Parts: sequence; C-alpha cells; structure tokens
Amino acid sequence: MTVINETLTVQTKGYGHLINITDQLSSVLKASGVKKGILTVFVVGSTASITTFEYEPGLIKDMGELYEKLVPSNKTYHHDATWGDGNGFSHVRAALQGPSLTVPFEDSSLYLGTWQQVVIADFDNRPRNRSFVINIIGE
Repeated sequence: MTVINETLTVQTKGYGHLINITDQLSSVLKASGVKKGILTVFVVGSTASITTFEYEPGLIKDMGELYEKLVPSNKTYHHDATWGDGNGFSHVRAALQGPSLTVPFEDSSLYLGTWQQVVIADFDNRPRNRSFVINIIGE
C-alpha cells in the first residue's frame, strides 16, 4: 500500500467563492502512479469547505443563493461578538458543508459522475490563500 500527501494552494475571493479543483486532484493522482484506492481532499481553515456538484454558472449562482438563504451574511452571529471580525456566517456555512471529501479511484481516474466536479467553497469575508491537502491511499 502507498500513502502520498501533497498540499496545494488556491487564491480565493472570499464571500462564497467556489473553485473547481477537479483537474488539480486528477493531476496529482496521475503523477502519483497509484492505480487503485481512495483520494481524500481536506481544506485547511475553519471558513472554507469541500463539496461536489456540477460546476456551471447556473448552479454556482444557485449554491450562493442557498448558502445566503440558510446562513445569511447580513445577520449578527455570536462569533462576531467574540472576535469582532464579522465572519460568523462563514464559520457556520463551512461547518455545515464540511472540510473534506473522499473519492475512490481506479486506473488512476477518480470515480466522479460525468458532470460532477470537486469544489472548494471559501466563505470568509475576505480573499485568502487557501491550502488543501490531498491524501492518496492505494496500490
């Protein structure tokens, strides 16, 4: 069994910026030489998350509207009183979505649906350099 860890970084705009990282994951997987196993991706930080969906303009807009409806950014959160940074909404959104995702693979190809991409969601209220860790386990 082989275990590989690699960390990559993306520049985000914050405020619900959604970034398709599928190609980066596939590139790291192919370069690893591992043929069969699982790939886990974990975004570092408490105001970002990982998910999958069809990365197209309409759904990107739908996701933004969903996050705003579920966890409004114009509401005051208890976290804001603690730190005064006004990003309580981003912590709540990230906690709901989760920081990691595991995808099985075979023949060095991720088991994703035709229209399914892996996406980082940065909910913070400012641009960030977001690191994400790729963990590959397999043979």
